[in-house]
Amino acid sequence: MKYLKTKHEKNSAKITTLILLILVLLIFIVGPQYIDPPEEYGVAVNFGTNNTGKGNRPLSKPIQAQSQMVKKNQVENNKTLEKSEKVLTQDSEEAIAIKKKKTAEDNAKAESERAERLKREAEERKKREDAEKKKKLDNLIGAVKNSKGNDDGGEGDDNKPGNKGQLNGDPYATSIFADSGPGKDGVDFGLGGRDKVYSNKFEQECNEEGLVVVEIRVNRNGKVVKATPGIQGTNGTSCLFEAAKKTALSFKFTPNQNAPDIQIGYVSVNFALGQ
Repeated sequence: MKYLKTKHEKNSAKITTLILLILVLLIFIVGPQYIDPPEEYGVAVNFGTNNTGKGNRPLSKPIQAQSQMVKKNQVENNKTLEKSEKVLTQDSEEAIAIKKKKTAEDNAKAESERAERLKREAEERKKREDAEKKKKLDNLIGAVKNSKGNDDGGEGDDNKPGNKGQLNGDPYATSIFADSGPGKDGVDFGLGGRDKVYSNKFEQECNEEGLVVVEIRVNRNGKVVKATPGIQGTNGTSCLFEAAKKTALSFKFTPNQNAPDIQIGYVSVNFALGQ
């Protein structure tokens, strides 16, 4: 198959080939020159062994004194650096120790202040509770009857006016009686804020003598619901307990709806021979 069919195509191909040959020849003849060796760029620095020098003739080896001085300076610099690091390390350890000590002191101080604060709060709370108890007691038993502060009554076994007892006590607590107890063949009792309405003494069956103290529990209506003979103050034998218990159960007291559900008191019975 022929590519160049016409005369003009053949002429064009010849002209193109001729132009390419001319260009190749021009490149080799008038193209850029190649330098061998190639040019170097930058600043050349002379080789040396020291930071200082003098003269025009280079030394074959470095000056010994300067080399030793350089080594000495390096050694001294290393020693100085090691010493500085050691000092810094010591300073850091001391600073850490001081910080730990200060932290411990701060913690101890804070704990001491906290304990002191809790103690003050407990004391203040106790004072408030005591004041509240006193206020309730005054309101309950009517300690103050008028604006002048005059009492129209009292409670106790002394000859002086007033309510015998303690401010933080219970107006319905068990009354305290003398160690001697009631007189011979006597019956005594105690129930705070309540009066006796009725009682009966039962005779013993063992012909003994002695004092039997019975703990009684009284409801708001004044009835003795439980009696326990032989509590503190008793010096009689156990054979007297049954008669003392029956005597205590026979007691009736004035009703009081403001009293506790169960109020504790006592009945003491002094037995004699043949009684």
